[in-house]
Amino acid sequence: MDALQLSRRLATVASYVRDGARLADIGSDHAYLPANLLLNKHISFAIAGEVAQGPLDNVQTEINRHRLGDVLVPRLANGLAAVTPEDLIDTVTIAGMGGRLIAQILADGHTDGQRYQRLILQPNIDIDVVRTWLMDNDYQLEDETVVEDDDHFYEVLIAVPGHADYSETELKFGPFNLEKRPEAWQTKWQREYDRVKTIMAKLESANKQDSDAYREYQQQVTEISEALGL
Repeated sequence: MDALQLSRRLATVASYVRDGARLADIGSDHAYLPANLLLNKHISFAIAGEVAQGPLDNVQTEINRHRLGDVLVPRLANGLAAVTPEDLIDTVTIAGMGGRLIAQILADGHTDGQRYQRLILQPNIDIDVVRTWLMDNDYQLEDETVVEDDDHFYEVLIAVPGHADYSETELKFGPFNLEKRPEAWQTKWQREYDRVKTIMAKLESANKQDSDAYREYQQQVTEISEALGL
């Protein structure tokens, strides 16, 4: 993968960035995403934010390689502190981190009532934590999907300012996923269903059906079964 050929995961994130956007990519990882969007003339300006010097050096290497110094700015900062009002950023991408870290980055970056026109988030785990943060902080989902890349499943959330009130089921599985039921989403949760059922079978063989763990897994199986319509 490089700026000319994104992974399926990052290509999915890129597909939700609107033409002409001014983008802040937080935790940019070589700046492949903003560099790709700039090289393909999809966006006009980007900031690549990194919290450590080593990754920032990788960003600078990519900027130099593709001669993007006028439109892609590297920033050493913690999360959304990389963005200043003068940047006129309207779109933020945060991809490839845990959901709790993404939620913390968003919380730290919204202390002054800041709102961005579009958030495109790809948490690796704890997706429900991100959906909950969005709901609690006046963002609503505009869309979401699941992509399979190298035998891993990644969820991509697109949020815009607005009010939303999601149920626990929607926070866990995604309101748009429940409605549109993308194939990768179904495969992801079917695999999780099978995994939990296997664990339950082992607990049953050990006569541990009365354990708290078994009851918790049983609840998970019920929730997944209802979401998938099994």
